[in-house]
Amino acid sequence: MDLNQVKYFLNLAESLNFTEAARVSGISQPSLTKAIQRLEDEFGGPVLYRDGKDTRLTALGRDLIVEFMRIQSALENITELAENSVAGRSRKINIGVASTIAPRVFAKFWALVLKELPEVELLLHPLNPGEAEAEVLSGKYDMCLLTNPPEPNFKLTIQPLFQERLRLALASHHPLAGADEITQEQMMEQPYIDRMHCEFRTQLIKHFMDRNIVMRPRFQSEREDWVQQMVAQGAGVCSLPEHSAIVDGIVLRAVKGLTLSRNISMVAVSGSANPREVRVILGLSKDFNW
Repeated sequence: MDLNQVKYFLNLAESLNFTEAARVSGISQPSLTKAIQRLEDEFGGPVLYRDGKDTRLTALGRDLIVEFMRIQSALENITELAENSVAGRSRKINIGVASTIAPRVFAKFWALVLKELPEVELLLHPLNPGEAEAEVLSGKYDMCLLTNPPEPNFKLTIQPLFQERLRLALASHHPLAGADEITQEQMMEQPYIDRMHCEFRTQLIKHFMDRNIVMRPRFQSEREDWVQQMVAQGAGVCSLPEHSAIVDGIVLRAVKGLTLSRNISMVAVSGSANPREVRVILGLSKDFNW
């Protein structure tokens, strides 16, 4: 297998059209077809079902995609590293961040990373719904910050950072803001604001249903800033991880009998497949006082 075959296969897997894949790859269709056939001969099985217009990947083809994407990503990293070194430019590290993780706890850590790695440029991307460790394995991101650790995988380095408890968020001028702990009955009496991306949402609904508590949302949003602004204005209350407040005028209080929490983790590809800078960031995260 040569490295061009990696590119040809990924282009074909994306379009499932030999003509289009050949065009994107910059070669003739017969050359692309021969390259894919050589790949199939080497692996001992077809990577595509060729059925007229209904071309689709075989099980082998689907299994190869993630590994080939890792190879392609590694090649791009090598090229970028070489070009940046020659030109004296900074190294870009792409980091996917779960949308419900707030920046407050991480600000000092990223400041430390920038100090320790002056050649690094950090690019933080919000993870889309459904994105997680698979995007690290595919090479889309160099690392991810996730709200709960993935299943153990020898291909991944999973670095636990800290635990975050679920709390009730209220306006600082709310009548209950002075209490150390709020009962579930008191919570039920408040207008509720629903965080649509809350990973506790299903657990909360079950918890309330088991206790015959009905929370009727008056306002719902996928936007954390919108939800928290409504809470700060006194329009209602919401459930919020204890380090996730990003709006002034909010206080967080424990709810009696509600013990939900989440674990924040940093996830990257394991071993030497990582860029050196990613390995340094992982080491810094392990020693950081979260």
